Amino acid sequence: MVGVIVVGLTGNLAAGKSAVAGLWRRVGVPVVSADELAREAVAPGSDGLARVEALLGPGVVGVDGSLDRAAVRRIVFRDREARRGLEAIVHPEVRRLRDAWTGERRREGAEVVVWEIPLLFETGMEREVDVVVLVDAPEEVRRRRAIETRGLSGEEVDGMMRAQMAVAGKRAGADFVIDNGGTREELASRAAEVLARIRRGGG
Repeated sequence: MVGVIVVGLTGNLAAGKSAVAGLWRRVGVPVVSADELAREAVAPGSDGLARVEALLGPGVVGVDGSLDRAAVRRIVFRDREARRGLEAIVHPEVRRLRDAWTGERRREGAEVVVWEIPLLFETGMEREVDVVVLVDAPEEVRRRRAIETRGLSGEEVDGMMRAQMAVAGKRAGADFVIDNGGTREELASRAAEVLARIRRGGG
């Protein structure tokens, strides 16, 4: 996009990409989350939700009319075809919402915008951004974080990790790697350094 640097922020499960996104938001960088857009794409009463229910069954819609994400997760991480079908419904709508958001930020004069996308490489979105930033941490650290902070079982975490591309390939494809195996202070320092380099146009 002319006039704005689009940063793709990614990282495998529990690496800390959302923490980096939060740090950048606090210093005024516009960030849009693919997860937030995905929730909007299947909001109660939406066509997207109706299509997901038709694909996966009525058990994925809660009594309040919203998507039961735990039920969806149980299905799609054990059924590759179901996951592909879900992605075919959600991803185009997420793309539309993200492009509209980016256009608004560009009209507002933003110099840098961030797309926080967990599956950036898996969906080929690395080709649609100007800069790729990967947040990474050792696998055993990420697994422990996911279990402790997200209420997931070990089996669920292992399934989610298997569904993601190996981190070695992502490190090779990233312009910047922020290692998050240490303290919050270390993460904040590294995130600030990378943002400064992006704003300067450095590699």
